[in-house]
Amino acid sequence: MILVADASALIAIATCDSRFVFAAIFGNTLASSAVDADATAFDKPQSACPQSYLYGKVRAVDMQRFIDLNAFADAGETYALRHYKEVAGEYLLMDDGCGRKVAKINYIRTAGSLGISLQAKYASLGPCVASRIEPIANRPVFLSEVSVQIALALGGETGNEVK
Repeated sequence: MILVADASALIAIATCDSRFVFAAIFGNTLASSAVDADATAFDKPQSACPQSYLYGKVRAVDMQRFIDLNAFADAGETYALRHYKEVAGEYLLMDDGCGRKVAKINYIRTAGSLGISLQAKYASLGPCVASRIEPIANRPVFLSEVSVQIALALGGETGNEVK
């Protein structure tokens, strides 16, 4: 099971049309209502894709017993961290560096949009890593050039250029 903690990571995965990878690799996908609200905001690019994908996968999360270890984690990430613990998730989808630090402190395994692209290649679930990264890079979703180059290298695609 993978829990979506970061709307941007979900939008990135939706942009490169790789949502099917979640079911193939992780089985079930869940998200908190805070992530759903963030991912489906009308001012976000690609908001229609996450809205249809998240249908039936959104859960309310009880935040009364949660202790936030980081004042910089946003609402979606905070709810997702709590949700992960409630449902004993396998991975938390998160690209945000600050949120990933909080997850690490809480012994929560994370996967990012670039990692999902690599997993898809390793599982023979589609085209090369570069072809998944290119649609993401052409949207207003931030991917560091260093991270992109590392993902390409891990995928054995060091000769590929992402435009």
